[in-house]
Amino acid sequence: MSRTGIYILAVCCFMIAACSKGTQQKPPPPPPSSIEFSGLKVDGIYNGYTYKGVNSVPVIKISFTAPLGHTSVASAVSFTSKAGASVNYTTAYQNNDSTVVITPAGLQPITQYTLTVSTSLKSSGGGGLVSPVTVNLLTAIDSTNKFPVVSDSQLLDIVEKQTFKYFYDFGHPVSGLARERNTSGDVVTMGGSGFGIMALVAGASRGYISRAQGLARMQTIVGFLKTKGQTFHGAFPHWMNGSTGAVVPFSAQDDGADLVETGFLMEGLLTARQYFNQPTTAEMQLVADINTLWNNVEWTWFENGQNTLFWHWSPNYGYEGNMQINGWNEALVIYALAASSTTHPISKAVYDNGWAGNGSMKNGSTYFGVTLPLGPQEGGPLFFAHYSFMGINPNNLSDAYASYDVQNKAHAMINYDYCVANPAGYYGYSANCWGLTASDVPNGYNANSPTSDQGVITPTAAIASLPYTPTQSMAALRFFYYKLGDKLWGQYGFYDAFDLDSPWFATSDLAIDEGPIVGMIENYRSGLLWNLFMSCPEVKTGMKNLGFYKPEFVEYQTPVLV
Repeated sequence: MSRTGIYILAVCCFMIAACSKGTQQKPPPPPPSSIEFSGLKVDGIYNGYTYKGVNSVPVIKISFTAPLGHTSVASAVSFTSKAGASVNYTTAYQNNDSTVVITPAGLQPITQYTLTVSTSLKSSGGGGLVSPVTVNLLTAIDSTNKFPVVSDSQLLDIVEKQTFKYFYDFGHPVSGLARERNTSGDVVTMGGSGFGIMALVAGASRGYISRAQGLARMQTIVGFLKTKGQTFHGAFPHWMNGSTGAVVPFSAQDDGADLVETGFLMEGLLTARQYFNQPTTAEMQLVADINTLWNNVEWTWFENGQNTLFWHWSPNYGYEGNMQINGWNEALVIYALAASSTTHPISKAVYDNGWAGNGSMKNGSTYFGVTLPLGPQEGGPLFFAHYSFMGINPNNLSDAYASYDVQNKAHAMINYDYCVANPAGYYGYSANCWGLTASDVPNGYNANSPTSDQGVITPTAAIASLPYTPTQSMAALRFFYYKLGDKLWGQYGFYDAFDLDSPWFATSDLAIDEGPIVGMIENYRSGLLWNLFMSCPEVKTGMKNLGFYKPEFVEYQTPVLV
């Protein structure tokens, strides 16, 4: 090829290359930048992603790293209650549209809500949210009063009278005994019936029913126990059928005698014996029938050859459960009654070894500045200070192990102080909302205490502590009635328990929780049940024999009602 040809070919190649470069496409623009969550405030406060005690119209500000596309907000934001109901809300924007302000139309009190912003949220430039944002809200208590305000004395009467109805109006139609709970049908409970008998005495004394009505109910109860109630060495089971008197097993091996439940029943029967003691044929027969039941209990049988008492005995399993009644717990009155028996009395050695553990039940530690004489760490559930002391008057009562008014006041104050300190951070605990004891809890039952705290408050805990912590207990009672009464007050007084942190209100009534409310309110108001039980001559002798000291084991005196 000539030089001219080569030159022409080179020029053509250059021109072709130049034309090819001129027709190349420009690179695509970069995708919109994604956006991220950058801040949150509820009513001006940042507290992570969970907020408790918020008002009904909280202002929720959620900030992001770029201005938001308004049209994406409605579909990206979900605002619902725990039950799944949608919440109406308005939106506004701040900080050059990078903060969305969400204000609900009005939230219900004591309710959980969830606000979620999904990844479908877009920036004004079209960028998506990297990770969803979830905010949990718990609304505050409605502080308005749910019932008209009355004097404290009137309020005590309202609560005592309404709770009394559980035992009188809802007593089993055949036996008159107390049903285990408001859904128990024919199942009646011996311990709860003992508390119910004491409630009947208080109700007759207060005029909620007439003395004749109280006597008639007691005749029904005692007649049923005497003729139909299944017993084992004189002791009753925990549960029985209220129509037939047959044992209803409490658990697999608990199908016979329950000495603790029997003791609480006898505590009530002896109290009633001392009240219905007029020289009439009907009342004298009732006294005789109660004495028959009382004298039939073979307390010493339950020693099982040892210096202690055993909780259960089964005709099928004997003592296989091997559960001793050891202090400190709710069962002091069991040993007091066992020592007071005129037919099968236990010795002081059984009390010292079996109940007191020869001193091992002592505590002596200080919690929240309060020294606790007896019992487990921080006192345990408050029913320890109630069940035995519906009859036993702890005031000025002492023995080698404790002063019992000091013990019970310390126990109640530690329970109160724990709830006020609220180390677990449960919403609602306060000086007005306190009280941990055994009760229903969501999905079960628990012996609530400072060392087993699930966030559940049980009204009977504080109310039945009125004799020990009158100021603190009265504040709690007012709060339960006035502030929570729309959710907590029912046909038989206060429902069993509630949780303000994960809002839940029981709809149950339990005999063993309702009974101490009536009994301890009455003891606080008049000392009626204390005076009656402590007037039993056998109890005076038995407790003296165990080493108890009380300046006055006085005869029963008619209380002054207040």
